[in-house]
Amino acid sequence: MVVLTGRDLTRADVARVARSGERVAIHHEAISTMANSRAVVELSLERGDAVYGLTTGAGVLKRASLDATAAATYANRIIRQHQVALGPSAPHDVVRAMILRLANEFASGVPGVRPELALHLVEALTADTAARVRILGSVGEADLAQAADLAMELFREVQLAAGEGLALLTGNAFATGWAALAMDDAATLIATMEAAGALSLEAMAADPSMLHRSIAEVRPYPGLAWAVGRMHALLEGSFLWDRGRARSLQDPLTFRGLPQLLGAVRDAFDHADGVLAMELNASQGNPIVVAGEERPLSVANFEILPLAAALDYLRIVLASVLTASAERIVKLLETSWSGLPTGLTPSGDPADPGLGYLGIASQALSAEIRLLAAPVSFELASTAHAEGIEDRMTMAPLGARRLGEQVALGRELICRELVVAVQATELRGLLPLGRGTTAVAARVRGIVPTLGRDGSVPADLEPLSEAIRAGLIATGP
Repeated sequence: MVVLTGRDLTRADVARVARSGERVAIHHEAISTMANSRAVVELSLERGDAVYGLTTGAGVLKRASLDATAAATYANRIIRQHQVALGPSAPHDVVRAMILRLANEFASGVPGVRPELALHLVEALTADTAARVRILGSVGEADLAQAADLAMELFREVQLAAGEGLALLTGNAFATGWAALAMDDAATLIATMEAAGALSLEAMAADPSMLHRSIAEVRPYPGLAWAVGRMHALLEGSFLWDRGRARSLQDPLTFRGLPQLLGAVRDAFDHADGVLAMELNASQGNPIVVAGEERPLSVANFEILPLAAALDYLRIVLASVLTASAERIVKLLETSWSGLPTGLTPSGDPADPGLGYLGIASQALSAEIRLLAAPVSFELASTAHAEGIEDRMTMAPLGARRLGEQVALGRELICRELVVAVQATELRGLLPLGRGTTAVAARVRGIVPTLGRDGSVPADLEPLSEAIRAGLIATGP
């Protein structure tokens, strides 16, 4: 069970709740914290303090003053006013991740809502409520449109108290929840990329000097040290380490630079994962209730540039590393590079393309992957909208969605690298493979058969792709 405190929600928690239906509860101390914070809001309302979204309108309408009666009715009305989302509905797991992130922020007490709202969100998770949240319409300075969709679905019959409508709207739970799921998938993909890369080194009979441990000592990036260690674990006992087995002193850069490439993507992932860990538990709303202050404070905690920029960074690095995967596939398929039959066909028939056309498919995948890497966090908002007040955007929801799409395409690409690399190692016939790569090759062969002498290409690689998604290929050393 995941118990929400507002302080320690993790990416793994989000994935388990969103995808595996793990149960959720609110910590009893969080209930007290929310009640105490709500008391601050109620006192401020009684005094008639000018508090954004509580006793005033929102956005450019902040000049409008609301008495206690108007403030109560405004809480529900503001949600309807922001229901401008469009496009297809978000996947069910994304909506569940959004609900969880919102409930966790409420549990912190910072938004100043009644405990009943957080409990209502948890009930929706327990009931696995299907809420229609459309994916388009947010610029990432609070996911207003998607939050309005969710609030209308879950709180349509609930009379909200003053300020609670804005609290439901002003966070970035949609972008953060989607990012958490995309990042979780990226973690599995990167682990599989490491395994596929190690197999490709054996398939090429590459020079192992590229993996000397000293490269991480003279170039002390944490990710590079990890990648070198990971390659050594996967290739433990491999023929590659035998003197004289390497086919070339200088392999193509997509092989020779593999530890540097994998190290770069590991560092980019770790950076983005650290930012995500912060955002899963950080205040993302406006206004906020904090200890020592007698009334809510108007802030801009929905400014989510750190996460939007980190997602951009990760997509850029992933695109580069996955493009290298596509190049390794093509080179393994070509006699001039691999020294193996073109297309890796065992028949020797020059008219048999073997796996050759997987190279074209891989190039197509890498092109789409690169297009998804275009940064979005520096997009410019119109300074004319809302009298120039709302003049920022991060496009964080788009950045998270593109990462998810890129990872899905990357999974298909690495699926094909695995098929090609395993076929190449079998044709080359050099043994033994590494302790880790032997296990990976066996898992691949348990799903995709060896290319037959009739040259028939596996018609459906979806089972292997699904095994990658489930983390079944990247297990082991």
